[in-house]
Amino acid sequence: MKSSSFKSLLTTALALFVASSSFAQKFEGLALTPPMGWNSWNTFATNINEELIIGVADAMIENGMRDAGYVHINLDDGWMMMERDENGDLVPDPEKFPNGLKHLADYLHERGFKFGVYGDAGSKTCAGYPGNMGHEYQDARKYAEWGVDYLKYDWCYTGERNAKEAYTTMRDALYAAGRPVVFSMCEWGTAEPWLWAQDVGHLWRTTGDIISCYDCTQEWSMGWKKILDLQMSLNPGLKGLEEYAGPGHWNDPDMMEVGNHGISLEESRSHFSLWCILAAPLIAGNDVRDMTPEVTAILTNAEAIAINQDPLGKQGTRIYQDDEKEIWIKYLENNDFAVCVLNASDEPRETSLQWEQFQNHFSTWNTNYEIRDIWDAQNIGTTDEHAEVSKMLAPHAVMLYRLSFLEKTK
Repeated sequence: MKSSSFKSLLTTALALFVASSSFAQKFEGLALTPPMGWNSWNTFATNINEELIIGVADAMIENGMRDAGYVHINLDDGWMMMERDENGDLVPDPEKFPNGLKHLADYLHERGFKFGVYGDAGSKTCAGYPGNMGHEYQDARKYAEWGVDYLKYDWCYTGERNAKEAYTTMRDALYAAGRPVVFSMCEWGTAEPWLWAQDVGHLWRTTGDIISCYDCTQEWSMGWKKILDLQMSLNPGLKGLEEYAGPGHWNDPDMMEVGNHGISLEESRSHFSLWCILAAPLIAGNDVRDMTPEVTAILTNAEAIAINQDPLGKQGTRIYQDDEKEIWIKYLENNDFAVCVLNASDEPRETSLQWEQFQNHFSTWNTNYEIRDIWDAQNIGTTDEHAEVSKMLAPHAVMLYRLSFLEKTK
């Protein structure tokens, strides 16, 4: 019997066993806070190779990103050959990755990173490389052999395939392979994965792709503000998608464009602030080997990251919106919360926030809070002392505060 036929029979038998087994599940205990890391697509598309990824890892150690929590380094589309080998296995492109993916994974693991790859639930990836459809168990075993810790699983060339079935099949294949993997579902929100994916993946995309702009639209890609707004409109009749997120299962509004061309420094800071409020995965998409100090300071701000990584795991929500201003809040542990105020206009504006606006949203707003300005890195008093805060904000800029619970003063 040819080895490829034997592998096919073995894969089928394993799939049937797992499908009938109560042990089929996603790996628990992973992504208890939103994953943080870097992905190659936004800046490099399919132009990736071993030298680039090693350079990225080394830079993330040097600039402090790894120690700030960005531990996942993920290859996106384009890492493989255009055809599978004679055994039906995926093959890393030997020109791009001359030492293979196991060598690269070992390099990253030795330096405190996790290693991620990209796959697709269809017959081909979005860039035309081999998809995983029909090879899920075979490919999952190969990922385990290489030391993969994270799988981004796309949705191109899927035809009439059912999304829940497709993602559940890969979930089961990963579990059967035995190596814990964070499963990132990149289905673009078309099948409303927030309604069913909590037991399937650790995170799921909610929209089409992000591009590097504030609110532009390009075919089915869009700027970060467009994606932000969709987090509040994709769940008709309710507040937004926040009820579906929590430890081990996150709404994913896509990778970040912080530091990329097309958005200003203020827009990068706002983009990052609001992804922190959303409890979104913080997956950087810029060239981290060549960042300005200002962009580095945004991505590594420990207090903003702490809001995103808060162990309570609550996704933030918008509580106020007009043509000039938006107010977003996020509940934190120990009765703290974060508040972000966005100048949503295209002009500089004196933007204010009155704490009494929160009385209709918090049953405990008869308390007192210490006000911490995150981007100015200073305490500015308490809510009892200051009825409001106000700043002149550039277009699309934000104020970001952490309010820490204090006992009510008499």
